[in-house]
Amino acid sequence: MNGRADTEEPAHYLGHRARLRDRLLQAGSEAVADYELIELVLFRALPRRDVKPLAKALIARFGSFAEAIAAEPARLAEVEGMSQGAIAEFKIVEASAKRFAKGVVRKRLPVGSFSAVVDYCRTAMAFDAREEFRVLFLDRKNGLIADESQGVGTVDQTPVYPREVVRRALELSATALILVHNHPSGDPTPSSQDVKMTLDIIAVAQPLGVAVHDHIIVGRDGHASLKGLRLI
Repeated sequence: MNGRADTEEPAHYLGHRARLRDRLLQAGSEAVADYELIELVLFRALPRRDVKPLAKALIARFGSFAEAIAAEPARLAEVEGMSQGAIAEFKIVEASAKRFAKGVVRKRLPVGSFSAVVDYCRTAMAFDAREEFRVLFLDRKNGLIADESQGVGTVDQTPVYPREVVRRALELSATALILVHNHPSGDPTPSSQDVKMTLDIIAVAQPLGVAVHDHIIVGRDGHASLKGLRLI
């Protein structure tokens, strides 16, 4: 017997983990690499393992911290060493990031912060494997009334019904909308179908006093604003 409890972490892991945590707390997130941030997430789920090789394997598989955290549980489970506990930790981080970003949008939207809206949309949708169409419903002061998913589709298409979008706006007494959807391919460039769908919604909404402020498309490679591109 060596006198060490089974639950005690090996000294080497303890030192490495302590140094990594200290660097994050003292120097901030920019001081740690993507794989190191993944290590920090894995520490609680895998306390008696050197998780650096697993963290690097996850980056190699998915490309970045954000893409690894947002990956579907079934895909994460395909990576050797990922336990159900580790997958749960990833989903907790993902849910926390989305909740935080949504809270920021709720506070800033009355000020009209476009960057806050984009940050929220990218956090909520940019790394999803399937296309989703969402609508931000706004009041007369551009305050956020509701953020609702209007449909989830395949990897490259989501059915959208303009009259249903506007009907929901009237139910909520919204006077303006921001349309949002993601491109799972990563490229946020609007398609001709994206533009047509936006114009169809504008055509139904405008006579009823509901404005469409913008249609934002997000992806891993960035975002696009149809208003900014002067497509609406």
